[in-house]
Amino acid sequence: MIIEFKMPKLGESIAEATVISWLKNVGDFIAAEETLLEVATDKVDSEVPSPVSGIIKEIRFQKNDVVPVGTVMALIEASEGESQSQSSVTPETSGLPADQGRSQSQSQSQTQQSAQVAEPSSPYASAAPSSVAQLRQGGTTFLSPLIISIAQKENLSIEELQLIPGSGADGRLQKSDVYQYLKNRKYPVQSKPVVQNPPTSSYPKPKINYTEGKDYIIEMDRMRKMIADHMVYSKQTSPHVTSYLEVDVTDLVAWRNNHKEAFQAKTGQKLTFTPLFVEAVAKAIQAYPLINVAVEDTKIYVRKDINIGMATALPTGNLIVPVVRNADTKDLAALASDVNQLAESARTNTLKPEQIQGSTFTISNVGTFGSLMGTPIINQPEVAILAFGIIKKRPEVITTDKGDEIAIRSMMFLSLSFDHRVVDGFLGGSFLRKVGDYLEQFDTNTTY
Repeated sequence: MIIEFKMPKLGESIAEATVISWLKNVGDFIAAEETLLEVATDKVDSEVPSPVSGIIKEIRFQKNDVVPVGTVMALIEASEGESQSQSSVTPETSGLPADQGRSQSQSQSQTQQSAQVAEPSSPYASAAPSSVAQLRQGGTTFLSPLIISIAQKENLSIEELQLIPGSGADGRLQKSDVYQYLKNRKYPVQSKPVVQNPPTSSYPKPKINYTEGKDYIIEMDRMRKMIADHMVYSKQTSPHVTSYLEVDVTDLVAWRNNHKEAFQAKTGQKLTFTPLFVEAVAKAIQAYPLINVAVEDTKIYVRKDINIGMATALPTGNLIVPVVRNADTKDLAALASDVNQLAESARTNTLKPEQIQGSTFTISNVGTFGSLMGTPIINQPEVAILAFGIIKKRPEVITTDKGDEIAIRSMMFLSLSFDHRVVDGFLGGSFLRKVGDYLEQFDTNTTY
């Protein structure tokens, strides 16, 4: 029996993935749960297992092709003993490591049948992947004109439709399902920003003089191209303003140096400065929630969750932003655990797709490179990003009971870039000052 192998849903709000490589060719035999291909979503690579054993009869996409979730990618002639009722399969790996993804795929293949393909009579059956008529969780499922009408009226994105469980036959989405979701809706799920083509400039592109045999060319890899596109999009979208603040972190540095060994012995976690920075930012966001927003046209979405993205350098020189979720609800030990685990996963290229999604505010520790300060670019669709500079000891004038004195202090610059469409100088400056206050007035009686 011929089985349709479909592009799986690899994480929340992910609508497509790029083929990195096929590990099998047409005519090859593949066992159930054996890795069939590798795909990339955003900046994370994932292995996708075959849900059945059989012979590969057809491969429809090649390396570097971008494939929407739920699209048939290959045909597999299933071996005897496989489910005869299964005509199409969409494995759900959710971006897990290969062993976990295979286990999950195996469990789901035993408990759910294939996703229903869009009915040919539907005018939306051949719509573009970004259309609300397209992807549903677990594959492509027909959406009635009524559901489409409601979605358009309520500004429901394709990502949000994917999240709504259907109560109809074969998981089909019903009107009651959509209205129940809208009743409890906190804020819309952000669709991926669409980069508009900038107006063509009349300025001639500068010519690069290249000397053969002396100079050499490096082609951007996939991740570097994505970073470049995202940075250009951010600068074209948000009018960036950067404010600076110098803070005295002497007490914070002393506390960390005095407690890092005891902290690791008790919690099993290394105590770097990053969780201390995350904690300060989360507290400041609670005081100024309008810095924790996203912008779409004339709408401002105020985020209830405080999810802090950490700009992290990879060994390749590229950049990735893993996310500490609900940072305001965690103590220092939990924050240290999250930070260390995410940093290690980034270094070993084992981050899951969901671990780099959903940030509401981003920080960048440029001090780790020896930089005094920076002018970071906003991580869209957020409206601000905060850079922490290097901590340096300097002679400073301080006020004591005896008057002004010169003392050796640990000083650091904070650089806040914000979107001036929605963040004015008062809000940006007040938020930055609040972060500085938490760092300067760090409670040295903090327990863990």
